Amino acid sequence: MRNRAEVALPSDDKRWRVVEAAMRRNGYRPDALIETLHTVQESFGYLDSEALIFVSNALRVAPSQVYGVATFYHFFNLKPQGEHTCAVCLGTACYIKGTGELLEDIRQSYGVHPGETTADGKLSLLTVRCVGACGLAPALVFDGEVMGKATTESVRAKIEGYLSDDDL
Repeated sequence: MRNRAEVALPSDDKRWRVVEAAMRRNGYRPDALIETLHTVQESFGYLDSEALIFVSNALRVAPSQVYGVATFYHFFNLKPQGEHTCAVCLGTACYIKGTGELLEDIRQSYGVHPGETTADGKLSLLTVRCVGACGLAPALVFDGEVMGKATTESVRAKIEGYLSDDDL
């Protein structure tokens, strides 16, 4: 088992102690990579290069493998996300039912591309391969909640609610 003295924490930020505790619980095992990355993201909101390098060193996993896992799974973010997220399903059923057009409407209407966040930091636009709601196609996921049978109007109403809510 590895100990803290071998790999220094990146800073005194207390959130790193949470990450360290998760790695210690798992014996600093390389096969705990995904769980460790989840802990980092839960603690900081996203995975930056400093975090990826720290995890790589602490778990003794090649940096390329850590980056590969972080970029393979859509639930990991390499950039800070907006206050709200809109994930557009591009799975076959949803795409056939119109999510391609919904995605383009969001892009044009709000000036945000997939993988980006609006200038005010309120909305991040993501794309995913499948949300497992094919019977509700076209489907989007807003802050973890599926919106089925989505239309341009329903999507715009949801986004407008996010962008106009000053209490967020």
